[in-house]
Amino acid sequence: MAVGESQFQLVTFELGEELYGVDIMDVKEIVKLQLVRPIPNAPYYVEGIFNLRSEIIPVINLHKRFHLKAREKVDDEDEFEGGFIIINMDGTKIGIIIDKIARVVQIKSDEVKPPPQMLTGIGTEYINGVVRQENGYLIILDIRRVFNSSELKKLVGIQ
Repeated sequence: MAVGESQFQLVTFELGEELYGVDIMDVKEIVKLQLVRPIPNAPYYVEGIFNLRSEIIPVINLHKRFHLKAREKVDDEDEFEGGFIIINMDGTKIGIIIDKIARVVQIKSDEVKPPPQMLTGIGTEYINGVVRQENGYLIILDIRRVFNSSELKKLVGIQ
């Protein structure tokens, strides 16, 4: 989210019961669930790796990272459209597990409010702000703060 812009776009998705968004400029693509191979001795929130068109991508589980309960499938009719959002952070691609993709939304900067001190178990250091929606709030993640530089180096080493 560029500072000073009056509008920006977010890719929104569900994690558990909450709606989250990340800056569209950080999103490379969205893919359906893939086979993830576990990695021994990886950090607790790393599910493993998967192969995306001959590129090895580490997969992060934000449910574990933020101590969130995963969304449960209610019945066979329930659309459970989980997958991965592929984030490109300074040349490093990371897959983030999501419960359901929502949509791309345009947000006006003046709609963004500062986050409360503690929001659904996620520390405010990972949140750019919140936007009031019809059914609750859209939590805007600062994906660059979710992974510090030393964690990114470890993730690159996993590949």
